[in-house]
Amino acid sequence: MPGIAKAALQCEQAQIVWHHGLPRTRYHDQDTRYARSRVLLSPVSRHRCHGTKRSPNVVKELAPNGKLRAAINFGNIVLAQKDPAGGEPRGVSAELARELAKRLNVPIEYVTFDAAGKVFDALKTGAWDVAFLAIDPVRSEGIEFTGPYVVIEGAYLVPSNSPLQTNEDVDRDGVRVAVARGSAYDLYLTRALKRAQLVREQSGPQALDMFLKDRLEAAAGVKQPIVLFAKDHPETRVIPGRFMVIEQAMGTPKGREASVRYLREFIEEMKASGFVAKALEKSGQTDAAVAPPTPAK
Repeated sequence: MPGIAKAALQCEQAQIVWHHGLPRTRYHDQDTRYARSRVLLSPVSRHRCHGTKRSPNVVKELAPNGKLRAAINFGNIVLAQKDPAGGEPRGVSAELARELAKRLNVPIEYVTFDAAGKVFDALKTGAWDVAFLAIDPVRSEGIEFTGPYVVIEGAYLVPSNSPLQTNEDVDRDGVRVAVARGSAYDLYLTRALKRAQLVREQSGPQALDMFLKDRLEAAAGVKQPIVLFAKDHPETRVIPGRFMVIEQAMGTPKGREASVRYLREFIEEMKASGFVAKALEKSGQTDAAVAPPTPAK
């Protein structure tokens, strides 16, 4: 079936899918542990599944120029991937943006970036109407976020002969950690690390290149690209476990009150209906976890 067009049908599909489980897709529980699906819809999710209503102000706020400008970050391969043929962006964030534009009945314009920090910087120029970023206190000063729709992990990469064995080992004097400037893990580690030094580059791939070229002690990043990098570079290895949980959400600039309420309901419906899980599976990101329901505010 091409897409999920009607709220009533979405609700029926959600009850079936969540009851019987979603093969190869993991759900993230409140204690940040993974569990296979076979999850029943909560009463809140069942209520939301009947349709996300929008007021006339929502379209004016989300598409003030007559189109929905969606920021897509190709720097996070879990959420977005380029189409090799040069077509529309792929991945769960692009799928959510297209579904939102369809519901608003407006055209969509993709505003693409190669790093999350650049997405946030573009907020100052009003370059986008919605974005897909990790929730962080620094970003929340200018962005209103929905609840998370996907949960991923931050991981460290080190040389294969490094004495660093655990995530806790990294925070030592003399340890330099390569990060992408303004990324969720950069913002988090800026607060969390007390002794190690962060060394910043403009994007994740550039940070990993710097890690090798300058012989740094560690690099930090989203686990999936870190693991792929280690497979291509046998002189490196990934420290087991994670140093942080990254909650990916949809956001819109502050001051759009009607839009925020609508987007929060929209994201909860997309999780409950199985839309997010299907988009992750379609883009080959089956290691990512669909976030649990977010309590209504």
